[in-house]
Amino acid sequence: MNIVIAIDSFKGSMTSLEAGEAACVGIERVFPDAKVKVMPLADGGEGTVEALTLGMGGELHRVKVTGPLGDKVVAEYGILPERKTAIVEMAAAAGLTLVPQDRRNPLYTTTYGVGEVLRDAIDHGCRHFIIGIGGSATNDGGLGMLQALGYELLDENGAHVPRGAIGLKKLARIETGNVLPELKDCTFRIACDVANPLCGPQGCSAVFAPQKGASPGDIADMDKWMARYAELSRGKFLHADAESPGAGAAGGLGFAFLTYTKAKLESGIEIVLAETKLEEQIEKADLVLTGEGRLDGQTIMGKAPIGVARIAKRHNKPVIALAGGVTAEAKICNEHGIDAFFPILRQVSTLEEAMDSAVARQNMVDSVEQVMRLIKVYDFRK
Repeated sequence: MNIVIAIDSFKGSMTSLEAGEAACVGIERVFPDAKVKVMPLADGGEGTVEALTLGMGGELHRVKVTGPLGDKVVAEYGILPERKTAIVEMAAAAGLTLVPQDRRNPLYTTTYGVGEVLRDAIDHGCRHFIIGIGGSATNDGGLGMLQALGYELLDENGAHVPRGAIGLKKLARIETGNVLPELKDCTFRIACDVANPLCGPQGCSAVFAPQKGASPGDIADMDKWMARYAELSRGKFLHADAESPGAGAAGGLGFAFLTYTKAKLESGIEIVLAETKLEEQIEKADLVLTGEGRLDGQTIMGKAPIGVARIAKRHNKPVIALAGGVTAEAKICNEHGIDAFFPILRQVSTLEEAMDSAVARQNMVDSVEQVMRLIKVYDFRK
């Protein structure tokens, strides 16, 4: 029997690979001769760096960079040396979780550290990038990242504008003469699952800035500054398009990537599935196991398990999902390729107890064992 396991992380409990390895133990209790392949899985958000880097034989790197508030933070990213590919989560350098609630203000938070991560990866020989841009604390249009990469964003007196969205207010000229030379050889696949434009009622300032600490007055101002920034950018790059779907992602970081680098915005799960070549493994499988921490009605909206199920159904493979918890709405997953799903919780417990790493791993092992015993009884292969 050939079984492919591709389970997303159970955030706070198990990484993707830990969940997969626990499921593998449960399988081997019942089918000790089964050929089991554990594949990394993520949707481009939190956990993508670890899942893809370790799951694909890469190396984790840490670098001290400028955090969203201007102080130093340590950001972790991955490198796949043979492919000269870096895997980055922008939130590691400019994420909302790095900013205390009482200090959130996108006028002053910066993406400068994101550019520093990219420079470090370039110094390590990387020329291809997979970047998750969810969870940002910023609304600077990628201004800080561009500054770190050598773009000169100047005010009317020729001085460098300050970091943060406040810098957009003073922006009058953009110069490209000192851009990092290697950047022209780099390509970027950006994991982006939002379609917001840069400006307007659905733009980054109006939709996302409030949760980052912006006041109504700040939002109106930033939207105006963003429009001016887009206009100046178009003066340098004719393809600059503030209306492009995803331009408003991560406080306008999507616009910066699309305009100033060789970038393409894609579904996060689709990037991961393509990069890991999961379909090649599923083609050879008799059974596919997937899952995530919580299976609910939103799972079908681009989440990792449905991406796995979609591939499996192209090859008529049965799919079973395991989850830390399930909701009544999760039954819609049965209409989208998941043949059956099971919560791994074994007894009544507090959330804290259920999310303990050792408990979660044991629950996964024991639950998968019982699923396998059922399969052994009915032998789905006949």
